[in-house]
Amino acid sequence: MQTIHWLGTGLSTGPGIRRLAQGPLSLVLWNRTVTKAQEIVADLDNPPPCREFKLDVLAETIAPGDILVSMLPGSWHTAIAKLSLDKAAHFVSSSYIAPDMQALDARARKQGLCLVNEVGLDPGIDHLMAHSLVHDYKKSAQYAPDNAIYFRSYCGGFPSIPNEFRYKFSWSPLGVLNALKSPSKSIQSGETIEVQRPWHAITGYLAKLSNSKEETFQAYPNRDALPFMQAYQFDPAWNVQEFVRGTLRLDGWAEAWKGIFEEIETLQGEAGDKRLKEMSDELWRTQAYQEGEPDRVVLCVELEARKNGAPVWHQSYCIDALGNQHGTAMARLVSLTVSLAVEAVAAGKIEPGVSAAPADPEIVQNWLDALTNTGERIERIDHLKT
Repeated sequence: MQTIHWLGTGLSTGPGIRRLAQGPLSLVLWNRTVTKAQEIVADLDNPPPCREFKLDVLAETIAPGDILVSMLPGSWHTAIAKLSLDKAAHFVSSSYIAPDMQALDARARKQGLCLVNEVGLDPGIDHLMAHSLVHDYKKSAQYAPDNAIYFRSYCGGFPSIPNEFRYKFSWSPLGVLNALKSPSKSIQSGETIEVQRPWHAITGYLAKLSNSKEETFQAYPNRDALPFMQAYQFDPAWNVQEFVRGTLRLDGWAEAWKGIFEEIETLQGEAGDKRLKEMSDELWRTQAYQEGEPDRVVLCVELEARKNGAPVWHQSYCIDALGNQHGTAMARLVSLTVSLAVEAVAAGKIEPGVSAAPADPEIVQNWLDALTNTGERIERIDHLKT
């Protein structure tokens, strides 16, 4: 019988675990601290077994056709994926596809195994929305190869009740601080723009959260967005004037974090790494979510086409979610999407090889519908009709 081995039961995993645990698939939870895994499923009628995560013990239990779900720190993913291939099992993760993960593609295809990544919130749900918008635009009467294209995808998580710091942490701040040192690439006004630090490119973003609600956030590009044009099936001949994938922050965030930005600019070498860890520890002590404190997640993905400077097609998706009794907004949106990917792999709906969130229109719509059925509110907005 096929078994789902869910590795890591941290703060962003509970809702997805519970959804799978109440379904027909066989599930085993693996975590460094077994009691933390048990707490997630303690109230279920038939809770899945929970085991201490040890790689050698896990390896002995994997059978061909099983699915390994890595919700461990990113440094573990490639090792778990390789173990999956060694054991003729599949792999699922919410993280971005790293080069060493992509390098496993040929082997996975040859073995007929799925190594599925980027199936959380961002990356994950944002991919689904982008695929849907591009698919619908291509089919629309307004489509023309020479239209100017504007694509924007922004996501952010923050406290639902804004604080002076304009942010709170649900896990170690070190990852956020390290990300602030990363460059990004995007397209603005038809030109490729490379930025070395996020705060060098902060802009205002007016998010349309529904047909009747708008809110201004601060936004900045992250990572290299350019490869996602091919991933989202943009025609290489399109006149792309804007393409950005970035991060949303509450208005006033840049001002609240100014001192952090200035210090990060000065950090170098081993001493810099030590200081960054000290900053992380202090932020975790002073700016972490308290027990039961609700968070908020906003995700906006929009595609606009213009002809002779005038919009002819402009639609978007939006999620504006709050933490509730079913889990934090971040945990729900990340882990529920992971659970949908697990089910798709188990049902044979994902092609072998290394892949990200699916582009197939039927699967995309099914996943968005499934998220809606769990209680998540997903808005589809036609900007030219509002």
